[in-house]
Amino acid sequence: MRPMDINPLDSVEPASEAPARPSRLNASVAISVALLSTLMGICKVKDDNIVQAMQQAQADKIDQWAFYQARNLREEVAQATVDTLTLGAGAGAEPTPAQGEAIARYADLAKREESKKHEAQQKAEQAQKDYDELNRHDDQFDLSDALLDISISLLAVTALTRKRWLYSIALVPTAFGILMGLAGLLGWSLHPDALTNLLQ
Repeated sequence: MRPMDINPLDSVEPASEAPARPSRLNASVAISVALLSTLMGICKVKDDNIVQAMQQAQADKIDQWAFYQARNLREEVAQATVDTLTLGAGAGAEPTPAQGEAIARYADLAKREESKKHEAQQKAEQAQKDYDELNRHDDQFDLSDALLDISISLLAVTALTRKRWLYSIALVPTAFGILMGLAGLLGWSLHPDALTNLLQ
């Protein structure tokens, strides 16, 4: 055979170089990514609902404080009218029946507005409490999302490098991400205040 001739057997790959079957590590990575993505999707839906409820609570709080201001103004006007009518009757003089009726009407109005003012204040304060509670759960979902994103990134690098120790490292943010996701879904009071304050 001449040196320039091509040997057809040279193009055949040895059996040892056949593509390897997927390793257990890659299978673990794939399953982990699938499960984490599912959890993230569920948490995302719940988090979106919480954000909508937060917006509603914020709007309710603003509305109730506006009602409070309006009631307060009406109360002050009614009380000023009572004072004006009382002083108009003269010092020590009995008010006329018309004045007495007007004084009683405006005094009653001032009392009703004061009562409604306090009711609006209580509703505004409750809306703020609702907002704060919802915000805690929103923070839980935000932390879960961030931690699970880090986990998926580490798992992607693990699939490329096939380093088992990297898979073990990826399990740390995975565990905390799952914990925070479950805390948000199940309404647990678990909330790392120091971490959320650092990220604000």
